[in-house]
Amino acid sequence: MSGSTPDALTHAPLQASFEDLGQPLSDVTFVVVDLETTGGPPSGAGITEIGAVKVRGGEVLGEFQTLVRPASPIPAFVQVLTGITNRMVAAAPTSEQVLPSFLEFAGFERGAVLVAHNAPYDTSFLKAACELTGRRWPKPRVVDTVVLARQLVDRDEAPDRKLGTLARLFGTATTPDHRALHDARATVDVLHALLARVGNRGVHTLEDLGAFAATVVNPARRAKKHLAVGLPSAPGVYQFRDGAGRVLYVGTSVDVHRRVRSYFTASETRPRMTEMVRAAATVVPVVCQTPLEARVRELRLIAEHAPPYNRRSKQPEKVTWLKLTAEAWPRLSLVRQVRDDTAAGAEYLGPFRSARTAELAMAALHDVHPLRQCTRRIPRAPKADGPGACVLAEIGRCGAPCLGLERGGQDPASYAEVVGAVRRALRTDAAATLEHGRNRLHTLASQQRYEEAAGARDRLEAFLTTADRAQRREPVARAPEIVAARRCEPTPGWPAGGWEVVLVRYGRLAGTCLTPRGADPMPHIAALQATGEVVAPPLPGRPGLLVEETDVLLGWLEQPGVRLVSVAEPEAFPWTCPVRGAGWARHHLQAAAVTSPA
Repeated sequence: MSGSTPDALTHAPLQASFEDLGQPLSDVTFVVVDLETTGGPPSGAGITEIGAVKVRGGEVLGEFQTLVRPASPIPAFVQVLTGITNRMVAAAPTSEQVLPSFLEFAGFERGAVLVAHNAPYDTSFLKAACELTGRRWPKPRVVDTVVLARQLVDRDEAPDRKLGTLARLFGTATTPDHRALHDARATVDVLHALLARVGNRGVHTLEDLGAFAATVVNPARRAKKHLAVGLPSAPGVYQFRDGAGRVLYVGTSVDVHRRVRSYFTASETRPRMTEMVRAAATVVPVVCQTPLEARVRELRLIAEHAPPYNRRSKQPEKVTWLKLTAEAWPRLSLVRQVRDDTAAGAEYLGPFRSARTAELAMAALHDVHPLRQCTRRIPRAPKADGPGACVLAEIGRCGAPCLGLERGGQDPASYAEVVGAVRRALRTDAAATLEHGRNRLHTLASQQRYEEAAGARDRLEAFLTTADRAQRREPVARAPEIVAARRCEPTPGWPAGGWEVVLVRYGRLAGTCLTPRGADPMPHIAALQATGEVVAPPLPGRPGLLVEETDVLLGWLEQPGVRLVSVAEPEAFPWTCPVRGAGWARHHLQAAAVTSPA
């Protein structure tokens, strides 16, 4: 045979096997999935609708759509957003009934690939539903169209990578509208458009697609990977600093070395982090004993240095508080600082995450309590025919007390009752606020005024959430000393010990330690109390940092398995929460179903 000499066979190139070539994208079965949920955590079984489209080689093989009855009511604002009401899902099957048919349709066990826009969100709910119903999650390969879009769509083409934005860019046949099947159909068109672009970069197989999504790294970020060399593989805090030693960014991790390395890989997609890494010259680690210590140290470092690339916890003094003023005719006001005027009658609620949230909370209280809303001082004893009448004329738009005084309908005693009700709502009793808010929601829902109902619920939720946190925080913040412990379980990155012991003084972390496994913890606790940080009682104008740190400690103390070892002066500083406080009211608000006609 011509050309079949041994020498020719030896030097001829070997033909790659089909396994080496990989699975062509045209042969891959993609199952594009979209979920609608109640908006809560995945563990709450909050799926309300599942939509899926199965495609291969650009052709639609089938579609799947069903409503799902969630374990908890759908909040009013979610009903407005999706159009899915509690009445619509009342007769729908549960997750346990839906999952078998959905998984059979999807065929993940047979090699189908799951596709979703922001895939971690959808897969987290599907995994939680499998866990709750006792089913095994099939662990399919996943393609996230958000990740692909970040690499394939330039900023001059689209301002963001939201599904609606990409749908407009690529001219999808279906417009996404927060209904599961419609959004899944739109995602199919987005997927095909992205696959067309990625094909121009030499990606033709499923294996190529996975490698492309995982290995595209900004060159400027890759060039700084030497900054991770020598960092400890231990838990703690890390600080990116520039050439002048200025702190650019502070983070925390159970493995500092591994976490810092991730900033130089494709897994880090935040544009601001690319900019931060470009400016960084060094990384300074701070090794910590426990996750709690690392979180507190991170808070303190961010407050101290105000790193420009940290978005959360910066400038804790620039938070917003809701204040009931110490005036003859008190009113609600938004302020930036807690002053030393509580003894004069002022009340403070906060801090709020944003000024907008504080405004919503103030509006919720105004919905219930007829406090004055003017901003000028009212004389202590105004008279309708005296100087007070002039002041009332200057105020113009004023609340009930002013007009009531002029007309004889409001006096200091009745207004004091209103103020007392507001104090009770802030401190101990939110029943009146809850009752009014719940009645308002039902009225608006019965009139099909869903947008107004969503706004009223947002206002009530803003007040109750912050008031609940403040009422739970108060016992921790005022206690001279709390010692608590939790038995340590082996956790990757954190050294295992017998007990994790935490010392809290006036809402501040004064010390922490891990006791050796099997050893008597009491000598270690006594040593911690003797060497812990001395914390002075907080002044009424304490900074926002202390409040945020106290919230972190409260979250740790409320974990299952935490035991109180000792509480100083429990008679003077009891650890209690009001029976009908904001937490109680918030629970009842969330449990109340706000229904609307289908």
